[in-house]
Amino acid sequence: QVQLVESGGGLVHPGGSLRVSCVVSGSIFEIYAMGWYRQAPGKHRELVAAITWSDSPWSETETYYTDSVKDRFIISRDNAKNTMYLQMNNLKPEDTASYSCNAHRCWPLTACSELGSWGQGTQVTVSS
Repeated sequence: QVQLVESGGGLVHPGGSLRVSCVVSGSIFEIYAMGWYRQAPGKHRELVAAITWSDSPWSETETYYTDSVKDRFIISRDNAKNTMYLQMNNLKPEDTASYSCNAHRCWPLTACSELGSWGQGTQVTVSS
């Protein structure tokens, strides 16, 4: 069982920045990659960014970003802290959503189902 806890959301003005965090625990050995998802009212949950979990010096880290956040968001991880981050810059009103994280056994993430359950997420609201 994989458990995930998100934090760091809040209210920001358009053009502002925010960093959300995801702490993972449990069956971490099962994880190949991690992803950030978001869901706005009336919309399906979408994958925003993803990163491979291994920090081995023998393998290169792979990342993915959906087109709408490229050049604005940066995904990163700190395996020693079992934590994944999403740095969100130049935020836009359309970024407003509940942001959640999850873990997967595969890459790309769309090739397999999530390992954890969906929690509350952390709310990001971009408004003037």
